[in-house]
Amino acid sequence: MHIEEFRDCCLARKGVTEGFPFGEDVLVFKVMGKMFALVSLGRRPLQANLKADPERIPDLREQFDGRILPGYHMNKDHWNSVLLEQLPRELLRELVDHSYELVVASLPAKTRREWEALP
Repeated sequence: MHIEEFRDCCLARKGVTEGFPFGEDVLVFKVMGKMFALVSLGRRPLQANLKADPERIPDLREQFDGRILPGYHMNKDHWNSVLLEQLPRELLRELVDHSYELVVASLPAKTRREWEALP
């Protein structure tokens, strides 16, 4: 998956914004102000960090050895780094969905109600 397709995949979800809070090389996607994906634009191969259920992480890293890695500069128990150009598109979409859903589920009640009210 190329960066443009990954960006479109992230932005297609409700309440998502993008920005560069860590500098011009790191594109960050947030839902209701909470980060669920980030891409280091200067790294090759191109990779994204995505949140994941800690119980699922070991299986993903084993099954996709060398293509799903511990989250670069992130909590390794909750984040994976995924190589965008070396994984199937459907899997990447599912991993983005999973990351997004985990963050939405963890939103405070007031923010969750605001998210639910979005079109």
